[in-house]
This record gives sequence, structure tokens and C-alpha cells, in this order.
Amino acid sequence: MKNQKVRGRVVRHAFLPIVLMIFSVTFAQHPGWTQYMNGNQINAVAAYGNDIWVGTTCGLVKIDKSSSLTIFYNSANSGLPDNHIRSIAIDGNGTKWIGTQSGGLAKFDGVSWAVYNTTNSGLPDNEVSFIAIDGSGSKWIGTDNGLSEFDGNAWTVYNVTNSGLPDNYVTSIAIDGSGNKWIGTDGDGLAKFDGATWTVYNDTNSGLPGDYVASIAIDGGGNKWIGTAFGGLAKFNDATWTVYSSSNSGLPDNTVNSIAIDGSGIKWIGTFGGLAKFSGAQWTVYNTSNSGLPDNTVNSIDIDGSGNKWVGTWHGGLAKFNGATWSVYNTLNSGLLDNNVTSIAIEGKGNIWIGEYNGGLAVFSDNNSAIKLNHGSALNQHAPLCWNYPNPFKQKTLINYNVLENGPVSLRIYSLDGHLIQTLVNARQTAGYYSVSWDGKNDKGKVIARGVYLYQLKSNGGMISKKMSFIE
Repeated sequence: MKNQKVRGRVVRHAFLPIVLMIFSVTFAQHPGWTQYMNGNQINAVAAYGNDIWVGTTCGLVKIDKSSSLTIFYNSANSGLPDNHIRSIAIDGNGTKWIGTQSGGLAKFDGVSWAVYNTTNSGLPDNEVSFIAIDGSGSKWIGTDNGLSEFDGNAWTVYNVTNSGLPDNYVTSIAIDGSGNKWIGTDGDGLAKFDGATWTVYNDTNSGLPGDYVASIAIDGGGNKWIGTAFGGLAKFNDATWTVYSSSNSGLPDNTVNSIAIDGSGIKWIGTFGGLAKFSGAQWTVYNTSNSGLPDNTVNSIDIDGSGNKWVGTWHGGLAKFNGATWSVYNTLNSGLLDNNVTSIAIEGKGNIWIGEYNGGLAVFSDNNSAIKLNHGSALNQHAPLCWNYPNPFKQKTLINYNVLENGPVSLRIYSLDGHLIQTLVNARQTAGYYSVSWDGKNDKGKVIARGVYLYQLKSNGGMISKKMSFIE
């Protein structure tokens, strides 16, 4: 049976309006740490030269270390078309390509802004989920409604009606040494595009173990490593498939969130069940019971120039592994303000830039030298915060939300056509953070059909509606 559609990456952590306050705190008790944008959700981090570019749900931030200046860009003070940043890519000229939630694609060369959307370009949808740049400088832009190639002058759109793209929701893109594009989709497998011919791989015509592609990495030998949601990991050498799952290998869990490949070609695989190291012959699994890994849900992985693995987890903070010993950084022993690390970027000088789910952006200098920056313009957007985990879920999900001020609060589940399914909260609450679980049942206690549903939070701070997937 075909997998249910799962809109969004498995651990993407997007769609969260937040309170944005830009400032820095240097933690004297934690040498080497500096904290920025406390209380914010960071969706994307990119490093280029002396600059760090940070995408949040309230705008784009440039941190220029050479001039000790941080600049905040939003739709009110720049050409940015939407304050919710989904993705960032930087081309060889240093031009930033910024994907937004509903405003399309923005180009920023450091001086001028250009905006591409469905009304003035070939962009097929204004929700930009992924951006990749090939060797010739063409941008490959994944959206909720197809894929676009933009060579700087002309647009080419690929979708399910005019090409071999199997699904219009693009979750990931990787480009191999021959220039082939490998495109992961939401529920309809993987597509290869060589510029003329499309080849589609799914769970019915290939060895791909699942049709939701969550991550793609390509090693030095040209092998494609494809992480799926619930299906495990696949290796594809252009001729044969090898599938690794929790039942036939050392893979600790069949949902693969992230893949990194070190200089020796060893694969480091982040899953819901821990971190796996795979040499091609031997598996080593690191989890909370046998190593210093602080949490078994691995969101992100990056590898620095010395070969250290930096591992972002869901609840345990950040871990550094040098191959022998583990160092763990969390809210108790470091400058982190949130133990949910969503993204990691390592710049040329070795500083580790860490996107936190609710804590903001942290930078860690591994040589214990604090990085001090002065901050420029700031924005304070008062909005409620709400998210659920896991998403997608099979039996139960936990909806987390904050109340900004005392007053009436409601949290309700709706079908996509607006029918009320269940009221989870309808009461006066004091300011603070709350959690409530939902087990896929309606107000009468009956389990509803699998599918995509909305949860809506209303309070004095405003209203949010989010999507979640209830799957088999």
C-alpha cells in the first residue's frame, strides 16, 4: 500500500511563529559560548566567509564577525518578501538565495534584493522547501508544487504533468559529480534527472525501501545514500540497491533524519534510535545506553575539519565525538538555551553555529575564545508558539504551546475542510508553556481516519493553525 503523504521533513521543525528578540549574552561561566536571538526558532544556518546567515520564522539575520555587526532583515526593512525563512543557499559569488514559507524566493547580493514568485517568474509555488546550486550556477528550487531550474535568465518548471517528477512536493535535492539531480519527494520516491531523461525510483520498481525521502547524501564513489521515513536507508550505485534496516543491519531505527560522510568515506547516520556509524562493512551504534550521546533522536550532523562529529539531538543538546570520547553541551553546562538542536553549520575558522528549536542561535568556539558581537536592528513580534511531536505520528502526538499572557485559551483539532474533530483545551490559562497529547480520536472517543489534520491555537497573543499527519 502506498505511504500516506507526509508534508514536511521528518524533523524539519518549521511553521512556528515566534517571539524574536535579538541580543547576545556572553556566558562567563561557560567559556567559548555566545548566545544570540534568545527564544527563537532557527530553521536554517549557512556560513560564507566572515558571515553567518540565519533563517528564522521572523526574518533573516546576517552576523558579520569581521565588523562585529549583526543585521536583521525582514519584510518591513528590506526586500525580503516573507519573514518565515525555510532554506538558504549561497552561490559561488556569495549571493544568498533565500526560500520563504509563502513569499517565494529572494535573491540578495549584499546590496540589492530581487524577489521571484508565482506572478513574476517561473516559480511554481511560493513555498520554497529546498534550494541546491549546481556546478554551472543554476539554482534548483524545490517547492510544494514542483521543481524549478533557474539559470539566472530563464526558468524551467518540472511537475507531475510535464515531466517525470513523481510528486510535486520536493523534500530534498542532491547533485552528483556528473551533474545529475537526485530529487526526494513526499510519498512518491526518488527521481534522477540528467538534464534530458527522468528516472523514478520507488518502493514498487526499485530497492528504495520507502517513498518518503527524508535525506540524500552522495559519497566520493558516486554512491547515493537515501534516508527514508520509516523504511530505513538505501545505498544505490546506479545499478544495484542495498537496503539497510533495523531488521537486517545495525541501523538502529528506520527513520533516517540526516546523513553525513566523513573524509574516510564513513557514513554517520542520524535516526530516531540513535547515531549509526557505517564503514561499509561494520556498523557501530551510539545511543544513550552505550555512549555519551545525550538523546537517541538525532536531528542533524556536521563534521569539522579535524574530523570531529557534531551531533544535534531532540532533547539532549549538542554532542561532540572525536572518535574516542564524547563531550555534551546542554542548557546546564554550556551557553545553549535549548536542548533541541535543529541545525549545525561549521565555518572555515572552526566555529560551530548551532540553531536551537526555541533557544535561538548559539556559536561555540572550540578553542574557548568567546565571540563578541554588537547587534543592530531588532524586531519584537509577539506571537504564540505552537508545535507538535512526533509529526507524522501513528498513535499519539504531543502538542506544545506557550501562552504569552493570562487569558482564554483554546486548542482544537480540525479536518482540512474545517470540521471540528476535538477540543483539547478551552479554559483560562496563565502565561507559560503547556503540553497536551492527542491520540487521533474525536470528541466522542472514536479513532478517526488517517490523514492530515489542523490544530488551531487561539489566545490573547493571536491564532496559529498548523498541519500534522496521522499515519498508519
